[in-house]
Amino acid sequence: MTSGRRDTERLDLTIERPVVGGAMLARHQGRVVLVDGAIPGERVRARVDRERRDVVYATTEEIIEPHPARRAVEGDSACGGQVYRHIEYSHQLGLKADVLRDGLRRIARLDLPSPVPVAASREVGYRMRARLRVGPAGLGFLRQGSHTVCDATETGQLLPTSGEVVAELGRRVCHERRRLAYVDLAESLASDQRVVHFRLHRPVPAKTLSDWTSGLAVTGVTATHPDNHAVDTVTGIPTVADPVSALLEGSGAPGKLVRHAPSFYQSNRYLLPALVSAVHRRVRGSVLDLYAGVGAFSVTLVARGAERVTAVERDTSAVADLQSNATAVSECLTVEPVAVEDYLARQSGLEDAETVIVDPPRIGLGREVVDRLGVLGARRLVYVSCDVATFARDVRRFIDQGYALDDDDIEAFDMFPNTAHIELVATLTR
Repeated sequence: MTSGRRDTERLDLTIERPVVGGAMLARHQGRVVLVDGAIPGERVRARVDRERRDVVYATTEEIIEPHPARRAVEGDSACGGQVYRHIEYSHQLGLKADVLRDGLRRIARLDLPSPVPVAASREVGYRMRARLRVGPAGLGFLRQGSHTVCDATETGQLLPTSGEVVAELGRRVCHERRRLAYVDLAESLASDQRVVHFRLHRPVPAKTLSDWTSGLAVTGVTATHPDNHAVDTVTGIPTVADPVSALLEGSGAPGKLVRHAPSFYQSNRYLLPALVSAVHRRVRGSVLDLYAGVGAFSVTLVARGAERVTAVERDTSAVADLQSNATAVSECLTVEPVAVEDYLARQSGLEDAETVIVDPPRIGLGREVVDRLGVLGARRLVYVSCDVATFARDVRRFIDQGYALDDDDIEAFDMFPNTAHIELVATLTR
């Protein structure tokens, strides 16, 4: 392989195993090749896309010996959220379990006695949240590894009504790329509420924003202008809301979880109640909820009867929603609107929190947070993660501080079908 031939070279490869991120691992002349569009066990012919140090990146062009789990794909398979779409769904779940087991072995140096089952989702219409980019043909997701906008409605991730909103809105704003950065779409669990949020590059009159969404099946329209971070209401109700009882699987608990479109919230409407339940089962006593978002864990815990919960969140939009949700539920929930690092830095100990929940972004916990939790004496940690690699890294750091991870305690949820992502919940104890 020479650098001058990278754009045209083809390699015949035997695919070995899946890796974090969605590619499949193969080898050629002693070098690692990461291949898109393949399945472990297949023999494929792949086009070399680029090289970096000792790793070659390639894309499947021809299937020489197909795997029985391969299925036909219609539309643009490289459009966002479909890296596993060519694989039968039940086989996807097995591959994700393999990725988790391999990641813990390689990064955390832990050997699980058996794969962790991955809870299945419906493949179609699961998304309650989506960030859509503006392209020449309308609104959509980004193609894998590029800034090219592709048709989000073809991927099946959105409900049909949501797809109709995205398609029509896209036709109206496709020429507004200089003024419009992106569009956030947020829905309720029941899909009876739908808010469109415009993140603007340049100021746009409210009348224009209202015209863009006129006649669409939305219950509210909001916008964030370039000169501030405030979420302004354009028309309708600016939030969507889910009954707490819906997240607690019909428990009859009071309260609602209200959120603006820019606020973080789990995206999968079918698995969110199961994820909340998995966290609740691990909680003992008083709770410190770090990276609390709008309160999916803290608010539901208080609604279920927890006597003392502290929720820490710094994102402006999420904090506003969290404070509103906390006030509506109980005085037992205290909101700390600061960064997790700053909150922990001013604590002398965590005697008042028997359980600490951490649900960090994909980059995981910073070493400062891991070290500080250890110094403060957190006895029981419930870790919610959306990334195997950073989860395994942080688990190793906690183990080095004297924590133990129960192999039988890990649960996995397929929050993003047809992707390589997995949502994990695990408990670490001192």
